[in-house]
Amino acid sequence: MRKYTLMTIVIVFLTFFIGGLQLEAKASNGYGWGFKKNTDHKVPDIGSYQDILKKYGSYYADDSGEKNIYLTFDNGYEEGYTDDVLDVLHKEDVPATFFVTGHYVEDQPDLIERMVDEGHTIGNHSYHHPDFTTISKESIKEELESLKKAVAEVSDQKDLKYLRPPKGTFNEETLEWANELGYIHVFWSLAFVDWETGNQKGWEYAFNEIMDQIHPGAIILLHAVSADNAAALEHLIQELREQGYSFKSLDDMVIKDKIPEGIYGF
Repeated sequence: MRKYTLMTIVIVFLTFFIGGLQLEAKASNGYGWGFKKNTDHKVPDIGSYQDILKKYGSYYADDSGEKNIYLTFDNGYEEGYTDDVLDVLHKEDVPATFFVTGHYVEDQPDLIERMVDEGHTIGNHSYHHPDFTTISKESIKEELESLKKAVAEVSDQKDLKYLRPPKGTFNEETLEWANELGYIHVFWSLAFVDWETGNQKGWEYAFNEIMDQIHPGAIILLHAVSADNAAALEHLIQELREQGYSFKSLDDMVIKDKIPEGIYGF
């Protein structure tokens, strides 16, 4: 009996120990989204990430070669500029996707409602903003479903299909799990340091950062906490249109990508 008990203790210990190692391995296997910026006005090269994203139907840019732009905003908290952003988008008739967290929905339900009422898309940025590569599939499901429910309670958008992973971290498992849960990962091909609210540099800084990196098919990541972005937005939209760019929704990109060549007639 004593021998059996000792063996049981050893097995339980090894189970927890090995399980811990597997959890650490999973966490360390996470990728941080990134790419080398260029000023050649071309879609950035993402190296080995390209095959992984393609395998799981994820996006970081529109690779059609057409001069389309996709505006996306990450909203984790509010600094008072989102109304200004929405005013410009409404005036210029430009669609955008707002990736929001649970805190944002709880704190700013009126803004969520306005986004949806004015034709924008709400994307899922998770409820609590955890690193998905360090939590279980069930926890990810809970994060996404909680956010979806919160958005549905304050707006007419009852379904969410685009996901931007918190902190830009991902791995093959999280991409696969998101697909199984009905989500499409959307990363970005153009961004800059715009979230430091105490280090804003004026609208021209934001304008130049974007214009230097702009390219056909860009999915632009902006943070609505930036006073620079809010002030630069109208200038950007007007200048990009003068250069022949069109502003599209993520739905335009995904629908076109899924329809066989020759059928998509507009």
